[in-house]
Amino acid sequence: MSTVGLRRSPRTLSGRRLLKQHTPHRSLATVAPPKLTIGIRQEDSARIWERRCPLTPNAVQELVQQDGVDVIVQPCDRRIFPVDNFLKAGAKVHSTLEPAHIIVGIKETPLNELITSPVSAPQLSGMLTHRTHLMFSHTTKGQPYNMPLLSRFLSENDSQFPTLPRLIDYELLTGSDGKRTVGFGWFAGGAGALESLSALAHAHLEIGVASPFLHTPRPHSHPSIPSLRATLRTIGQRIAEDGTPKPLGAFVIGLTGNGQVSQGVLSILEELPIVKVSVRDLPSLVSNPETDLRKVYLVHASPEDYLSRMDGGQYSRSHYYQNPSLYRSDFATKVAPYLTLFLNGVGWLPGFPRLMTNEHLAVALNRAAEVGPGRFGTIGDISCDIEGGLEFMPRASTLSEPVFKYRPAFLPPHLPAVHIMSVDILPSSLPLDASNHFSGVLMPYLRALVREYRGTRAGAEKQCRYDEALERATVAREGQLAGKHKWLKEPVEKWRSASTSSTAHATISSTMPAPAENAVRKKKNVLMLGSGMVAGPAVDEICKRSDVELIVASNSIDEAKSLTHHLPNARARFLDVNDGEAMAQLIEQADIVISLLPVPFHPSVAELCIRHGKDMVTASYISPAMRALHERAETSGVLLLNEIGLDPGIDHCSAHSLLSRLRSERKRVLSFTSFCGGLPAPDVVTSTQGDGDTSLGYKFSWSPRGVLSAALNEARFKLGGEVVEISSEDILRRYFPDVSVPEGAALRFEGIANRDSLPYVETYSLGDLSKLRTVLRGTLRYPGFSDLMDAFKTIGLLSLSPSSQIPLAGWTDLTRFALQHKLGTNVPGNYDSIQAALFDLLQGRRGKENVEVIDSLMWLGIMPPRPTHLPRVNVAPLPVSPLLPPATAPIDLFTRVLAHKLRYLPGERDMVVLTHEIVVVPDHALDGGLDKAVEESAEVHTSTLITYGTPKASAMATCVGLPVAFATLAVLDGRSTAMGLGLGLGSGVRGPTEVQGVWSAVLGRLEEAGVGMKERVRKVPRRNMSCNEGVMEGKLSLGFFGCS
Repeated sequence: MSTVGLRRSPRTLSGRRLLKQHTPHRSLATVAPPKLTIGIRQEDSARIWERRCPLTPNAVQELVQQDGVDVIVQPCDRRIFPVDNFLKAGAKVHSTLEPAHIIVGIKETPLNELITSPVSAPQLSGMLTHRTHLMFSHTTKGQPYNMPLLSRFLSENDSQFPTLPRLIDYELLTGSDGKRTVGFGWFAGGAGALESLSALAHAHLEIGVASPFLHTPRPHSHPSIPSLRATLRTIGQRIAEDGTPKPLGAFVIGLTGNGQVSQGVLSILEELPIVKVSVRDLPSLVSNPETDLRKVYLVHASPEDYLSRMDGGQYSRSHYYQNPSLYRSDFATKVAPYLTLFLNGVGWLPGFPRLMTNEHLAVALNRAAEVGPGRFGTIGDISCDIEGGLEFMPRASTLSEPVFKYRPAFLPPHLPAVHIMSVDILPSSLPLDASNHFSGVLMPYLRALVREYRGTRAGAEKQCRYDEALERATVAREGQLAGKHKWLKEPVEKWRSASTSSTAHATISSTMPAPAENAVRKKKNVLMLGSGMVAGPAVDEICKRSDVELIVASNSIDEAKSLTHHLPNARARFLDVNDGEAMAQLIEQADIVISLLPVPFHPSVAELCIRHGKDMVTASYISPAMRALHERAETSGVLLLNEIGLDPGIDHCSAHSLLSRLRSERKRVLSFTSFCGGLPAPDVVTSTQGDGDTSLGYKFSWSPRGVLSAALNEARFKLGGEVVEISSEDILRRYFPDVSVPEGAALRFEGIANRDSLPYVETYSLGDLSKLRTVLRGTLRYPGFSDLMDAFKTIGLLSLSPSSQIPLAGWTDLTRFALQHKLGTNVPGNYDSIQAALFDLLQGRRGKENVEVIDSLMWLGIMPPRPTHLPRVNVAPLPVSPLLPPATAPIDLFTRVLAHKLRYLPGERDMVVLTHEIVVVPDHALDGGLDKAVEESAEVHTSTLITYGTPKASAMATCVGLPVAFATLAVLDGRSTAMGLGLGLGSGVRGPTEVQGVWSAVLGRLEEAGVGMKERVRKVPRRNMSCNEGVMEGKLSLGFFGCS
């Protein structure tokens, strides 16, 4: 239908645009103006249980007789009200609703039934106006499966198009207080409680117990709520007389949520002999053999009962909604294990802590088994948020099959399945009561729309509030997204670009199953480049998410396949990283990219991510080449997230968390010290030292090149009020010989300063450097490492300069090769000559130390054996003799030897140690001067992680791979919902502490995975702390820096 011109100003009093109707064969004067018409739509025929109706026959009678509108209704024999009732009320039957100005339904309209054409304006001859559709559209969160529906309300080029219909979503109708005013929440709660009690009784039969709740009526089996209440009341009376089954112990129902859903639950449960208890009462309640079984115990858990601030502060509702990432849920330990039935009525949004994660389910079931039989075996997820607040909840159920048994693959074998009731249309099982309620609360809004179409102003203030609420609830009008919904343009355009006009209408049709029940949502695609040591834990963690598909691209296809073969949502792909075209194609198809490639490759990967608009995550330090991409990434809206492994990664996140808490407590930092190390477990070091092993006390789970290169760095830090600079030549000589670690009293370490610590004053917001006593970051090693590695460095084994002067006949020539390279002169190949050259270079070391160096070189097999009359050492097998490129540096040859000789053997495990120590004084204590504050009020706060490798993954792989996975998922979720709302993702080249939603999410998930930091605080003894106050419990030996 074509339209020309505007009859009057673009906006009428009602806010509508009216367009003149083009009728070339008929005079406009002969066209009678139509009456304003409201159409009642039949629901999607695929929704077999949807019997609700938005308007009752009584409401229709009011609209016809009092408001003077026509009402037409589509015929439907499944609807709770027969068509005849509407006819008696003054409505007319119409098969298509084509004459309707306002069309009302419950769920979203099938695309092939959606009318988007304009309609003749009421009471104005020859004019056209838009239609208005009211429904629960399930579009406002960017739901992919309903973007085709939303697209039909929008113009193709985002231009204003007055004849396109208006979309109003019931879910957005709210009062001035922001609370929803039109909905079925109460009925979902009431029906959900009944369905869950019925499911619970069947679950108890499986463990051999018959419960009074076997007689619980299913909601649809009674005509009305009063009838259901009467039956449940009879069950309650039986419990009050005979009690609940003794084998089950105290019968405890747990409830979450404070909205209409929970109110419906509480109302229905009033028919039982309920006793309300608090969360803190649960342990004693279920363990007390004298607990009265003639009662049903209800714990209505509030957020303050189970949410904990990770910075140690108290729960505050306003603080929680402003800083959700600072909180974690302890529901799995504080509440879940004690429940007989859990009814979940609380919602969830990405960026907020889940009520229970997948890992929490295992924790809860383990503890429930200890409490007693039947605990936490049945869950009624009335919220029906798939993989939402209950991460393990995989799907919606139906009224035909309301309950399913679910045993996730990630559960240990000894834990049982859970019974889940997750019907997504619970109010449909109470169609009469739900429809009566809904019609009543909808009518004022419908009358406001009638006034708007007629161009009459609202009179009373209350009527104005309805007009304002309709504006807030408008998702789209005149071809454009309204207000806060403009962000939906991106998901709509994404759908449009992926679809053709010929297939668009088939995406949602009248034959399509209900989206919440059977829709196939587009999965998020993650591309992992590299399949090295840390990849395993990252792959496994990412693939726990069924909404994610992972591609592991590697130049070792066998390695990639070994990581993915057991996972249904992971695939292996061969990739040569030098094939830029192949890499670009993979990146273009991904939603996010993880680079586990060697550091030099990260900038080129990042370039491609910027070009294709893809976020990227890597565990490596931000290199200058990466930093140079910041402005381009920021302009492109791409996040290049770096430094999210262990060190860097967990160290940054945990330090930032502890420091944030201390700042919130108004405490001033005097000293910051942090050490981290990946080492063999103590039992591995002890077991190998008697076999002639090197005294490095070290093993390599990946290339030693990085460890060796670190020995060539210089360092700078502040200690005891003085800035200390160590040259690369002295880095292994000026080390800390005795570093103690909280939580690891039996472990002895030495420490090596780690690069430049002073920039972390700004990174960690420590304040004015001049007012800080100590700022130090270092690397942990077992005692003896620094001395021996320095000897290796002194004789030239760590030299970066390539040389082709002497081809190696075998590995025993390597020490001689390094010496010649270092000395610039020929060294004969016999033992005595090599020993003499070594002693020349190692002057100043004690004779015993030099002998230990020679023993280590011979154990490594890189110098000739001693003559037969001298003590020999056990020599382990060497790798195949080197085939050298034209020019090879000694460090590269030495790397190959160490990678082979000091690799982890089967059954050997590694260890990761990370510890921070922060000395603070309260701000108020500084009034009397710093010295007095230190003496009287100084506190030492420590945060420590010690974790060990397992047969499945090394500690290092876990501590690097899991943060990468958690950060990737946090970014992925943030980008896919509400444009990163609440996560503060941003763009550009970033470290984890610059992206709050990431660092806090990573720490929370690590805690859940058992890789959390342990924090302690102690008061400092009153003593002089003029030098190395409190650093690592005051046990650092720093005499060679002039501190005593």
